[in-house]
Amino acid sequence: MVAVPPPIRARTPSVLMTGFDAFGGQALNPSWLAVQALHGRRIAGHRIVSARIPTVFGTALEHLQTLMMAHRPTLVVCVGQAGGRAALSLERVAINLIDARIADNALAQPVDEPVVAGGPAAYFSTLPVKAMRVALQRQGLAAEVSQTAGTFVCNQVFYGLMHFLATQRGWRRVRGGFIHVPWLPEQGTPSMPLEGIVHGLRLAVRVALTTSQDLRIAAGQTH
Repeated sequence: MVAVPPPIRARTPSVLMTGFDAFGGQALNPSWLAVQALHGRRIAGHRIVSARIPTVFGTALEHLQTLMMAHRPTLVVCVGQAGGRAALSLERVAINLIDARIADNALAQPVDEPVVAGGPAAYFSTLPVKAMRVALQRQGLAAEVSQTAGTFVCNQVFYGLMHFLATQRGWRRVRGGFIHVPWLPEQGTPSMPLEGIVHGLRLAVRVALTTSQDLRIAAGQTH
């Protein structure tokens, strides 16, 4: 069962944030816990609408598109867990490839399949990922611009989101992208406390809403 909080009935524009349910034998998923904590908050004049989507190929993307049509957000930020990473990873590139190292929550494990048959090889995030990274690091948070979102369900959702925004009428002005978050301390190391993840996501959304053009600096620079 997918947990979808009821729509927030407000006249202000919305930001759609999604996290995933637990997978791979884990008891929890920090991506969902973090975006759930932001549900209903107001950032830069926008209301946050948070929803949990399943870690299931195909179904996750279907749920995302249903949520987008229901809420008509001005910004979409999908969030996923990346065990083994020590920083908030601002994903830059989604590739048209599914290549599952482990099975999803429906026990499917597709290999070497496209996200969208005949689609472009890749899409770039339309979030200002470099400006977001700088803002996060200035707040003392570990953050990086990542050049790979993997080839699991996270990448499928990221690619599917960007393909939808690029090809569906009326959605080209909506910005979208993907952020990977580390494990929580109780899951293993490296990790980041939940309050740090929540703070980082809140700041990243604020930067995305208030920055029209990304910074022109190398991905590894901090100043």
